[in-house]
Amino acid sequence: MLPMTQHVNRPRVVVIGAGFAGLNAAKALANAPVDVTVVDRKNHHTFQPLLYQVALAVLSPAEIASPVRSVLHRAANTEVLLGEVTGFDLQKRLVHLDDRLDPLDLPYDYLIVAAGATHAYFGHPEWEAIAPGLKTLEDATEIRRRILMAFETAERELFAGRTPPPLNFVVVGAGPTGVELAGAISDIAGRHLTKEFRSIDPRQSRIILLEGGPRVLPAYPEDLSASAERQLKEMGIEVRTNAMVTNIEAGVVSVGKEKIPASVILWGAGVSASSLGRMLGVPTDKAGRVIVQPDLTVPEHPEVFVTGDLASAKRHNGQPVPGVAPAAIQMGKFAARQIKRSVAGKPREKFEYLDKGSLATIGRSRAVGELGKIHISGFFAWLAWLFIHLLFLIGFRNRLFVMIEWAWAYLTYNHSARLITDPGEKEQVENPKAKAG
Repeated sequence: MLPMTQHVNRPRVVVIGAGFAGLNAAKALANAPVDVTVVDRKNHHTFQPLLYQVALAVLSPAEIASPVRSVLHRAANTEVLLGEVTGFDLQKRLVHLDDRLDPLDLPYDYLIVAAGATHAYFGHPEWEAIAPGLKTLEDATEIRRRILMAFETAERELFAGRTPPPLNFVVVGAGPTGVELAGAISDIAGRHLTKEFRSIDPRQSRIILLEGGPRVLPAYPEDLSASAERQLKEMGIEVRTNAMVTNIEAGVVSVGKEKIPASVILWGAGVSASSLGRMLGVPTDKAGRVIVQPDLTVPEHPEVFVTGDLASAKRHNGQPVPGVAPAAIQMGKFAARQIKRSVAGKPREKFEYLDKGSLATIGRSRAVGELGKIHISGFFAWLAWLFIHLLFLIGFRNRLFVMIEWAWAYLTYNHSARLITDPGEKEQVENPKAKAG
């Protein structure tokens, strides 16, 4: 029996994932003659580009997240379900769902799989507990807790007359996430905590950014990569390229035979596609991304779309579509448009990614940006980064609060979200002496 909100004769669209791709697909289908069901393991959409600001106590989690039901509450044709997908039956057009109460099968006429990506530890899953990555709000609050606890532990040890552990922060991977984390740690240690501790000097922290390749931000042009490295070094960050991590243990990162002591180790070195890609039973690439057709569907199933970080798609020039938020947004809207065209009896289109450029922030008033043929660095790149991220935040309330918080932090050097939550068991993985008294 179908829910009261659905119509018997209308096509049923199931959207898996409420990230950038899934949420934009659902919003684009809000007024279409279809019934939409959005499924996600979490009840909120997270604006992932600002996760590092939660991790470094600039913003609180609520300022970069919105409940999915609130975002879609005006869409009368849309239902939201909290649950986890456990499999697919493409022949019977069913999504198998564990709704945390009883298993549930969702029938569909069209399916959009936008499950995103997770961390990739290159065959070393045991490193994840020691070196967390940054993909979810839970990751961000855990990183924030570890960083702040490192300073608190050092303060207590020195106050007690003991030798504190070294305030070494090691970030593995110098892509956008790694660069943002390293720069933000430098900002919080060098500016925001300097007058709040009596025994330690946070400015003496050592921040080490390790990159296995020859340069930071390898996906950016070489001039912007060089600019980013220069700005990082000006902030006192040790940038080490061609530094391949060979092992990670509690409190130690190994680069070849060298062992680097670390109070906190953070991971920004790679991502892997969601396991749902392989569950579809269709061809995938080495990272687990689904190899899609030009219209973002899977072979032999034109009713199944794969979008966002889970899709391995090509541009018209043969280059891969990057796994960034603008691409996911475009894919989600495109998939919705193709469904509406199919319902209206119109032919499908080919997906064409419109590259609007990319920006990476490094720290306070520091960033690099590639906007078409225009390359910018420093303060103006940082201003562009602020404006664009405010523009893409969902909800007026979120934009207003984030703007106020950014302005306050910039003018006063005060991070109001500097809270340690749930201290105790987890930091024992990194530092057995770090338990709060």
